[in-house]
Amino acid sequence: MRDRLRGIARRRRPQAPAAPVLAGAPQRPVPLTAQRVGDDLARRGYRFRIDDDGDVTGTWDGNRFWFLLLGDHDEILQVRGRWAGAVSSRARLAVLQAVNDWNRERIWPKVYVREEDDGLALYAEVSVDFEHGATDDQIAATVSCGLVTAAQFFASVGVLTSDPES
Repeated sequence: MRDRLRGIARRRRPQAPAAPVLAGAPQRPVPLTAQRVGDDLARRGYRFRIDDDGDVTGTWDGNRFWFLLLGDHDEILQVRGRWAGAVSSRARLAVLQAVNDWNRERIWPKVYVREEDDGLALYAEVSVDFEHGATDDQIAATVSCGLVTAAQFFASVGVLTSDPES
């Protein structure tokens, strides 16, 4: 009976206006999606693409970033950056110490090194669990935090690895 009444109500108001949104009214969290992350980047005018794995990716200040949805239900947004620079054997110890200092003194981003085919690679990550959904503002804050704090770390490492003789 209730379903029948809803059907009748819909037929009588096929173009009912949307409920008004009050200025300053809090947003309701909705499930996190790659589309919503891409929408946030597009609103900022950032260029990005979807890679072969379906991940949102782009380049900021020459460094590659990924915007990954992790967890059993894609509820964790991780902003991961990989520094484009190279770590020389001469700078290796200083960079490792800088990574350790950064993680001890700061909350974001988590930074780490990985041995890769072309040498030591530096990564920065900010991860936020949106198990109960996220507002557009929360997604924007996470994206900003990930990009800005990673850029700060990469800049600090760039100073350590620059060749003083060049």
